[in-house]
Amino acid sequence: MTSTDALPRPGATLRFPEHFRWGTATAAYQIEGAADEDGRTPSIWDTFSRTPGKVRNGDTGDIAADHYHRVSEDVALMRQLGVSDYRFSLAWPRVQPTGRGPALQKGLDFYRRLTDELRAAGIRPVATLYHWDLPQELEDAGGWPHRETAYRFAEYAGLAAEALGDRVATWTTLNEPWCAAFLGYGSGVHAPGRTSAVDSLRAAHHLNLAHGLAVQALRGALPGTAEISLTLNLHAVRAHTDSPEDLDAARRIDAVGNRIFLDPVFHGRLPEDLVRDTASVTDWSFVEDGDLRTAAAPVDSLGINYYSPTEVAAATPSPPSLSPSPWAGAERYVRFADVPGPRTAMDWPVDADGLYELLVRLRDDLPGVPLVVTENGAAYEDYADPSGQVKDPERVAYLQAHLAAVHRAVEDGADVRGYFLWSLMDNFEWAYGYSKRFGIVHVDFPTQRRTFKASARWYADVIARGGLTP
Repeated sequence: MTSTDALPRPGATLRFPEHFRWGTATAAYQIEGAADEDGRTPSIWDTFSRTPGKVRNGDTGDIAADHYHRVSEDVALMRQLGVSDYRFSLAWPRVQPTGRGPALQKGLDFYRRLTDELRAAGIRPVATLYHWDLPQELEDAGGWPHRETAYRFAEYAGLAAEALGDRVATWTTLNEPWCAAFLGYGSGVHAPGRTSAVDSLRAAHHLNLAHGLAVQALRGALPGTAEISLTLNLHAVRAHTDSPEDLDAARRIDAVGNRIFLDPVFHGRLPEDLVRDTASVTDWSFVEDGDLRTAAAPVDSLGINYYSPTEVAAATPSPPSLSPSPWAGAERYVRFADVPGPRTAMDWPVDADGLYELLVRLRDDLPGVPLVVTENGAAYEDYADPSGQVKDPERVAYLQAHLAAVHRAVEDGADVRGYFLWSLMDNFEWAYGYSKRFGIVHVDFPTQRRTFKASARWYADVIARGGLTP
């Protein structure tokens, strides 16, 4: 099967369900800027990006896309696109600067203004509580490997829900906890830049606990009609061959990449094979009685972020490496194989079938759980031509193929309720700084001028039609 299998037949129109949610997505640290304004304190990403050598070109999110000062302009862009929903994140240190105590009203006022403008434009606000910007003071106290951080997160969730629950009906607790745990505390390529296998596993567990505690806090503060979800960047894991060794390599990556979150959240258990695989790293004694029941607090939907598949093969077991890895317990037994075909500017393979595979897997593994594609998109080498136009045919092709894959999954029984394109605009791309562009709106960072790329006009047409044409 190739990614072209997901494309529509010539002349066919792929219609999505009538109430399908069409959206775009962003994250606070990537677009807001105003890092030191109105009482906001540093997050771990402020500290990390200001540390020499951590982010390409020494870039920081201090200004980013200056969304904090350009809310009206950016909401107007969304209105032109015709999106029904906008997925954004709250900056924890803007709402609760120390990670403890009362909320900061100036911070909440910013999100009140944003959500009011969205609603006035007929756009449904979809709020994510955590997109990686842990208040630095909580990291100094131990961060996500420290159990107390989960309780602080639940307190923050309650504050946000009490302040914005009359405006926001759809809430996501965490975005991509795998990245927060394993890139932040395992490989160290994301903030806070720590490199400890045991800390990455502790962080993963405490993120699951934080999710469950936050669900409880949200349920207590929001109307019964509110939708509460979790967003995971699940790995579409494929074995390089059908050999038992390669299949076991895929099992290992699936355990530490996917089931470490899926099993606690949806089944109230730890994967037994994960516990065995990581026995040389930890005995999991940090998991206390009742934690897994708390993590399994029921949610109303599951968000899926997908960009590319992961192909793995068995490796000859090697001595423990001194190089930090995000794959705790698996790094000695697995090697990553190249996926053939075109690649994005991130050097990620383009393969829409991986998204289809994930959606039908979840159809089977989690019956009755509605799904939403909460991030999907691609970075390419975009630039404005002399006429000011930004033509990005590779991105259009990428999006066309992936939306076709979503449609195919819906046709095959997956309960997919919406699609959020990543991203609304070019932004601070974490450790890559401003060198990678995912937006369908081009941002000239020195002037902050916004320009629709060709992909934005294409997406507006898809939304208006309610589906894809060749």
